[in-house]
Amino acid sequence: MRSFNEAGINHLDKSHSSLSLQSDYYVEWNGGDNSFTFTPFFRFDQRDQQRSHFDLRELTWVRVRGNWELRAGVRKVFWGVTESQHLVDIINQTDYVENPDGEEKLGQPMINLSYSGNLGIVDLYLLTGFRERTYPGEDGRLGTPFPIKESEARFESGAGRNRSDFAVRWSHYIGDWEMGLSHFSGTTREPTFELQMAVDPTGLPVDASLIPMYDVIEQTGLDLQFIGEDWLWKLELIRRAGQGDPFTAATFGFEKTLVGLLNSRADVGLVVEYLFDDRGEQAPVYGENDWAVGLRWALNDVDDSQLLVVFVWDEKTAEQLVSLEASRRLGENWKLIAEATVFGNGTRLTDDLNSRLRQLTDPTNKLGYLQEEDFLKLELVRYF
Repeated sequence: MRSFNEAGINHLDKSHSSLSLQSDYYVEWNGGDNSFTFTPFFRFDQRDQQRSHFDLRELTWVRVRGNWELRAGVRKVFWGVTESQHLVDIINQTDYVENPDGEEKLGQPMINLSYSGNLGIVDLYLLTGFRERTYPGEDGRLGTPFPIKESEARFESGAGRNRSDFAVRWSHYIGDWEMGLSHFSGTTREPTFELQMAVDPTGLPVDASLIPMYDVIEQTGLDLQFIGEDWLWKLELIRRAGQGDPFTAATFGFEKTLVGLLNSRADVGLVVEYLFDDRGEQAPVYGENDWAVGLRWALNDVDDSQLLVVFVWDEKTAEQLVSLEASRRLGENWKLIAEATVFGNGTRLTDDLNSRLRQLTDPTNKLGYLQEEDFLKLELVRYF
C-alpha cells in the first residue's frame, strides 16, 4: 500500500494498493557446469493500469567451462558502488512504475560471455532488444506535469526497439581495492522528452504531452571502492557522448561504520557523497551539484532489522529530498518493508498550463512537480 500526503498535481487518489507475485526457480546439472534460472514477476495495481504489469526478471541458461562462462537469456546485471545514485549501472532498464527510486530493473535479453583470470574478469555483452522505461498512467503516482505517451516513443536509431547494444566490463580486486572499467554502446536507458502541444481551433495551446526520445550513446564508466577497516571510499565516474553535448558526471564519498555502537550488537554507518555533473543546472536530472548524507542502522538481530535514511540537498537551489527504507522479518515466512520519500524546497505547480510549461525549462525547480507527491509505502511479504 502506498499512501500519499496530498492529491498531487493531477488531483488523484491518496491511497494506492497493489499485489505482486514473484517466483524463483533454479536447477543445475553436470556438476554445476550448467544451470537454469527462471524468475517471473507480476504486479496488479488497484488504480493504475500502467503499473499492473508482468516481467521476466530472469530466464537464463549458464554454461561454465574452465575460466569461461556463457550466460544467455533474460538477466539483471548491476554495476556500481555508491549509495545515492548509480551512474555506471546501464545494462538494465529502470522499472519506474515499480519504484521511483530507480532501484528496480526490467529483465534484459542478452548473451554474456565472461572470462575469469589472474588479471581480473572480462565480461562481453550483446544486448538484444530494447526495453523502454515504464511510467505511471493517467491515474498513477508519482504524477508528472504532463502525460507521458510511451506508445509514441522516438528513437535515434533506425532500428528502433530492435537495435542490438554492446557492452564490455573489466573488474578486478587488488588488495583493499575493488575496481571496474566499462564501456556501453547503444540506446540510452534514460530518455529525454520532447514537448508535444495541443491547440484549440484558434491555435492557442490548451494542453501538452511528453514524448520519450531515446538517443544512441557511448558511455565509459569507472567504479572504485577502497575498503579500509570500517571505512568504505567509493567513486563512480562516467563520460557520455551522443545525448546532446558530451558530459562527465561523478558520485564520490565514503561510508564510515561504527561497529557495536554503545556496546550493543547494532552497527551504525554514516554515508556522505557528493554528486557532480558538468552540465550544471542544465542537466535534466538532479545530482549536478548535490550532497547526499545518509544513516544506515543494522540491529544485527535474528529478525534482520535494518534502516537507511538518506538526505539529498542541492547546494545551489536548496531543493531537497529525504528517503527512508526499513525492513524487518516477522517470524520465518513474513517480512515487513517500509519506504518513504519527502520532497522539499521546490516551487509547487498550479493547474495553469503556463506554470507547468515554465517548470519544464526552469533548471532551479527540477523537483517542483514532485512537491505534492510525498508518500509512505508499506509492503508485507510472504515467502513460501
